[in-house]
Amino acid sequence: MTLRLFDTDTRTMREFIPLVPGRASVYLCGATVQGQPHIGHVRSGVAFDVLRRWLLAHDYDVRFIRNVTDIDDKILNKAAEAGRPWWEWAATHERAFDSAYETLGVLAPSAEPRATGHITQMVTLMERLIERGHAYAADGDVYFDVVSWPEYGELSGHKLDDVHQGETPTRGKRDPRDFTLWKGAKPGEPSWPSPWGPGRPGWHLECSAMAEFYLGAEFDIHCGGMDLIFPHHENEIAQSKAAGDGFARYWLHNGWVTMGGEKMSKSLGNVLSVPNVLTRVRPVELRFYLGSAHYRSMLEYSDKALDDAVASYQRIEAFVRRVHDRVGAVPVGKWTDAFAAALDDDLAIPKALAEIHHVVHEGNRAMEAGALDTAAELAGQVRAMLGILGVDPFDEHWYTPADNSAALDALDVLVRTELDRRASARADKNWAEADAARDRLIAAGIEVTDTPQGPEWSLGAASGKAN
Repeated sequence: MTLRLFDTDTRTMREFIPLVPGRASVYLCGATVQGQPHIGHVRSGVAFDVLRRWLLAHDYDVRFIRNVTDIDDKILNKAAEAGRPWWEWAATHERAFDSAYETLGVLAPSAEPRATGHITQMVTLMERLIERGHAYAADGDVYFDVVSWPEYGELSGHKLDDVHQGETPTRGKRDPRDFTLWKGAKPGEPSWPSPWGPGRPGWHLECSAMAEFYLGAEFDIHCGGMDLIFPHHENEIAQSKAAGDGFARYWLHNGWVTMGGEKMSKSLGNVLSVPNVLTRVRPVELRFYLGSAHYRSMLEYSDKALDDAVASYQRIEAFVRRVHDRVGAVPVGKWTDAFAAALDDDLAIPKALAEIHHVVHEGNRAMEAGALDTAAELAGQVRAMLGILGVDPFDEHWYTPADNSAALDALDVLVRTELDRRASARADKNWAEADAARDRLIAAGIEVTDTPQGPEWSLGAASGKAN
């Protein structure tokens, strides 16, 4: 395995060489559980789940941490607006995110730490920073001294003079560019004890403390959305390295899901919740859509784009199921060299999908020629490749035995009638009518494959013989 990843920090493609041979340590910035998840929220989970599966497939011991931000100004404000306790609000939406990840087949993390469960580690980190001269306390707050860290801006490329943290101005800050590590308690807000008085952590502090606790002072890969590069990840690097940690060796960032060219967000009012989208498509199809673009590219949402992805997946799925119907169980095989080369090239999913479609095409040709052993071998390759992408239709997470045999039988009668009409037209050399019959089936979402044993049809997960 020669995996190359685009490292945001160096802005170069770098070969992945783990800190510890045979082990991969990965930290993914998870959700701030302020509301229901939309498809933009879960894209990072899907994208980096593929990375994790690819590492696991090469026998890496993957230690994968995805945090939960369960205390934050947004959580407090929204809970107050709803008249609910902040902890209930956070827990409710944490469960919604967990449900979305599980529904889309995202592997559970090795651990999913909450910010509120690691206050002790955060206090220790702040003490180290103050001792080293990189942080200071003022009026019950604690701030990171940005000017004290000469490398500040290395990840984002921001010049120090242009830095704006986006925080509410406070009297205790020595410099408006400094960022908050600890917020002194305000009346009515939750707080925890600290050497500087009761308060709660700033957003950036939690990830540095939890990454070190679970993965060590230095670890392999830090992942997250590109919107986190500044200020969140920039501040993580500064506080961790200023405290003496090596921190992350590779930085990976996924693109947004956009609508009309704008990032999908609640503030724009263009939210598509995961449950709502799942009223239109199956979970496996939504996962396929979210994972179909390169992880670093923007994914522009439209109903047509979603429908096109669904149709693409159903063509792949239909081939595997047709082979299963003809030859029986299709064991998972081995991915192709072209597929492996695509994933090793910074997880180039579009190239990987092109290879899957190529193998499906060859498999359909083999079926048409009656070469069922070849078709079965190719179907096994397809299952292996789909498994890495998390969308193998026969994976136990997605597969359910058909429980609609009566409906399929009725549909088979209707399709067979149309195919009989097509066969009669072909016998009469009435090619226009034969083509029209096939076009009507295609328009209905039914794919017809001519084989030596007669025509076969398929419709998404449904399939049947028409001879």
